[in-house]
Amino acid sequence: MLAIQNLHIEFGARVIFKDLSFTVHAKERIAFAGHNGAGKSTLMKCIAGILKPNGGRLTKPKHCQIGYLPQEGIHIHGITLWDEVESAFAETQSLQKEIDEMAARLHDLDPRSAPYSDLLNQIGELELKLHDSDPGMIKPRMESVLTGLGFKRSDFTRDCGEFSGGWQMRIALAKLLLQQPEVLLLDEPTNHLDIDSQKWMESYLVNYPGAILIISHDLALLDMLTTRTIAFHHGRAEEYAGNYSFYVKESVLRKEILVKQYKSQQREIKQTQDFIDRFRSKATKAKQVQSRIKQLEKMEIIELEEEDAVMSFKFPNPPASGHSVAMLEKACKAYGKINIFQNFNFEITRGERLAIVGPNGAGKSTFCRLITGQEEPDSGTHTFGHKAAVSFFSQNHADELDPELTVLDCAEAAASRENAPLARNLLGCFLFRGDDVFKKIGVLSGGERSRVALVCMLLRPANFLILDEPTNHLDIQSQEVLQNALKDYPGSYMIVSHNRSFLDPIVTKTLEFRQGHPPRTFAGNITYYLEKIEQEKNEAKGIVASSPVASNAPVVNRKEQRKIEAEQRKKRNDVLKPLQKELEELEKNIAEYEAAQAALTSHMSAPETAGDADKMQQASSAYQALSEKLENTFSRWGDVSDQIEQLEAELNS
Repeated sequence: MLAIQNLHIEFGARVIFKDLSFTVHAKERIAFAGHNGAGKSTLMKCIAGILKPNGGRLTKPKHCQIGYLPQEGIHIHGITLWDEVESAFAETQSLQKEIDEMAARLHDLDPRSAPYSDLLNQIGELELKLHDSDPGMIKPRMESVLTGLGFKRSDFTRDCGEFSGGWQMRIALAKLLLQQPEVLLLDEPTNHLDIDSQKWMESYLVNYPGAILIISHDLALLDMLTTRTIAFHHGRAEEYAGNYSFYVKESVLRKEILVKQYKSQQREIKQTQDFIDRFRSKATKAKQVQSRIKQLEKMEIIELEEEDAVMSFKFPNPPASGHSVAMLEKACKAYGKINIFQNFNFEITRGERLAIVGPNGAGKSTFCRLITGQEEPDSGTHTFGHKAAVSFFSQNHADELDPELTVLDCAEAAASRENAPLARNLLGCFLFRGDDVFKKIGVLSGGERSRVALVCMLLRPANFLILDEPTNHLDIQSQEVLQNALKDYPGSYMIVSHNRSFLDPIVTKTLEFRQGHPPRTFAGNITYYLEKIEQEKNEAKGIVASSPVASNAPVVNRKEQRKIEAEQRKKRNDVLKPLQKELEELEKNIAEYEAAQAALTSHMSAPETAGDADKMQQASSAYQALSEKLENTFSRWGDVSDQIEQLEAELNS
């Protein structure tokens, strides 16, 4: 359906792609993987025809339509939501209008005449085309897509200009899905969706009739949807016949195999070169020496790419808080006639880890402002616990940064004295590397400013963190850095997010906000919460009024919740501890074997060894034995790692 052939893209001296080629078949689901700046979005723009490549070509059938959803930057105004989305069916409506006009002309013609017969045939051909579009289903399809993406029916007549940037992107997505192009290009489509809209979109995309090429940092979406991954790294592309998780595992295996091949080839090169150097001057060995020289010249040299530095960050130990960190009692909050909370009681205690979910406008951001004391409830009380120290990241914090400061100045100004040395490393974790830290805030994109605001927030000493959509502008590597830091964080935190793969390993409770219902707490992560919601929906079928969704009772009381959490901790220790201990021992052995190999390599390079056949044979045998031990240890290390990962997933489910 679509072929990219020898594509070459460069910006100044920087080559993004060179001789990139791949094909896209009908109904394929392909993920573009790679760190930020690898060229994923640039490639999408080239496929969409927005950017012109420096070389190569893109070929597709004449009828093949390509639709593209960018990350941001769409602003529509001067037209109602309904009319804008209905324009997706402009071709269908044009066909219908043409048929209606032709049908009207039939009345003026003699049914026995040739012009009448010709016009009737033309109408028939157009009706065949129209049949595929099914114009009778236009209105129901529009309503289904708009409500699925979170729009209310009262929004249909509103001017598009009244909607915020995130909702503008939803309008563009709705129109694109209804157009149903043969190739759908989606660049971070979930960034502006809440968890309900995301679930709806996932179901829609599974049944989408065309091919889908997607860039996303939502691993759960990629694993559920895609069946092929193209990974971009240092201007090269590698294909993997599976989803993102398959790509991660397979890329590690490919790297291990390549390293083994590289080491084997280097040993062969060294042995061959040693033979050449030793016998070059002997006439009796001249033929053999020349043969080995030609052998080296013909050898295709394996090269190892320099790995991107793996960054890590660890929170400094925060000041210890009391058992109760923050509390709302009988809190009420309303904006005009809209009630957000009514007599809401909530407490977060030391060490708790909460996910906050719900549709946009249900009260998540209001709750965050109340629990952090930035906003007072209309009635009821808010209190902080003993020595509670709060740090809050929200999307609008990015707009409050001083445009005249550099990125590094901004981070260092936010850090405490003991955290200041961490600023440069933490900026690197969130994609500000090298001279990027000296850029002024004023020249950064919205996503870059958001990452600076996140770094500033993380550098402030706190024992209570509130993060509002922290992963929207992070690549997968940066998400992992933040996720790993939060796993080891000893304080309490709440995270507003729909990113299941990010949240599931690090939260133990889910707080749900839903319009028209009181907030509810679920004693589990996002996957657990979604399963419970699905269970409630199934139970509610055919049941009136007494649905659990309408109940004010929490899913579990505090005593039951503590018991569940204690059992989870005991099970985690009993099952995981022996495996984690074995993993540490294996890593220690690997380090020892690698050190021994390095010593042997140095020994074999010494002239006294290289010149003595017996010593070289002994050293080579020892090296081979070590290699086998190392390979077996690596194999066991991989098995144990997989077991730990599987058990952690089961314990968190």
